[in-house]
Amino acid sequence: MNMSLPDDPAPAASAAIVGAADTPGAVNTEPVPRKRVISWAMWDWAMQPFNTVILTFVWVALYLTSRQFLDPAARESGLLPDGTYLNCNEAASVGTAYCQGLTDLSEWWGWANFAAGIFIVILAPVLGQQADARGSKKKWIIGATIAVALVQFSLFFVEANPAYFWFGAFAVAFGAVISEIGNVSYYAMLSEVSTPRTIGRISGLGWGLGYLGGVVALIACIPLLFAIGQSEPLAYKLVAVLCAVWTIVFSIPLFRNVPESPAYGTGAKVGFFASYVVLARSLAALFRTSRSTFWFLLAAAVYRDGLAGVFAFGAVLAAQGFGFSFLEVIAFGLAANLVAGISTILAGRLDDAIGPRRLIVISLAGLVAMSLAVFALRDLGAIVFWVCGLALCAFVGPAQAASRGLLTRLAPASQQGEIFGLYATTGRAVSFLSPLAWSLSLALFGGIVYGVLGIGLVLLIGLVLLLLVKLPAHIRAE
Repeated sequence: MNMSLPDDPAPAASAAIVGAADTPGAVNTEPVPRKRVISWAMWDWAMQPFNTVILTFVWVALYLTSRQFLDPAARESGLLPDGTYLNCNEAASVGTAYCQGLTDLSEWWGWANFAAGIFIVILAPVLGQQADARGSKKKWIIGATIAVALVQFSLFFVEANPAYFWFGAFAVAFGAVISEIGNVSYYAMLSEVSTPRTIGRISGLGWGLGYLGGVVALIACIPLLFAIGQSEPLAYKLVAVLCAVWTIVFSIPLFRNVPESPAYGTGAKVGFFASYVVLARSLAALFRTSRSTFWFLLAAAVYRDGLAGVFAFGAVLAAQGFGFSFLEVIAFGLAANLVAGISTILAGRLDDAIGPRRLIVISLAGLVAMSLAVFALRDLGAIVFWVCGLALCAFVGPAQAASRGLLTRLAPASQQGEIFGLYATTGRAVSFLSPLAWSLSLALFGGIVYGVLGIGLVLLIGLVLLLLVKLPAHIRAE
């Protein structure tokens, strides 16, 4: 089925919301200009360096939580006569000052993430409700883009010194908060750049471009890391600047070509604190009138945290559990984003063909199976992580994109921003699950590879909860 998007961005084709504003799934029914769709999807591409380079594979994993931020005495205690450092995956090394110091850095980074999650729980749904009522989704996206870019610029000033750790940790965590707030409005605009027949593929296009953007961003960073040196702080500082410039430049198409959202007449235009009262009423009304949306938000919160855990701990598992070198971690990051991007774009069409729920179920089942395979076949070495780890990545994107598309179909058109705010909130409200399952698995069994069982368990629980959600008749019919 081909995407029916006109090539010329005629003003007459503006994305007006039509139909009953409070009817679930009442989204735009007119064809949307191709230029507008691509411009919207490019924001995923623009923001991906922050997620892929800063949060996951390079800046945090290889710089902020590395030995460069250890106390000098602890760092020197891990240095071996041949110039290499202790392998903290070996039982004999775990209790050393060097390995305990690295563990502390990772734990502290986790606490910074916890603080970010609390702020998102507090802010995301209320700001989504405000954007719905005032017609300001695009303004929030622009503000979030500029703020995330400034955060990335600020990382240039993080010196390789323990005294700068918390500055770097909270700067990145703050960027995660702002990025999530921007995502609320960005996700909520999906119904305005798609029709009921194209929600799945357009959502998949955005996620896919995001993952592919991560590939290109990693490739762009490699020359800096190798030309300046993998152990040189300047390399990571310039990587952060490169990501900031990328974010601004590739957000311009959305700024220029996607119109501001309409203000929905049913939205309550109230002050910030009064918005919490409106939010409480909306939650109660959602439970009364759209139980399927309410329970889907709960199920999605659990399995989405498992999806986040795949990438959050993937680089750590590769490096510490399977002994990947610096270059191998970067190579795996490239391959992971490439596989996730291609699979997500292709799955967007499958979403429209078989329905988003079936696609999510298939993806989650595949993720659980691959998690078990990584653990069961661990003794075969790195090849297992390459094969099964990339298979995990192939299932993550389709599940994320299909979840966004399913919620767009479920949510009333006049509450897209608010409900996507709840989507962000519910996801963050249980964001402790994957880190807790990961840490408990390590504490109970003593080997880092056991952590993948914790992530698999979270995904399995989310899958079971999703299977218990009864979708409305009109969604099942689609």
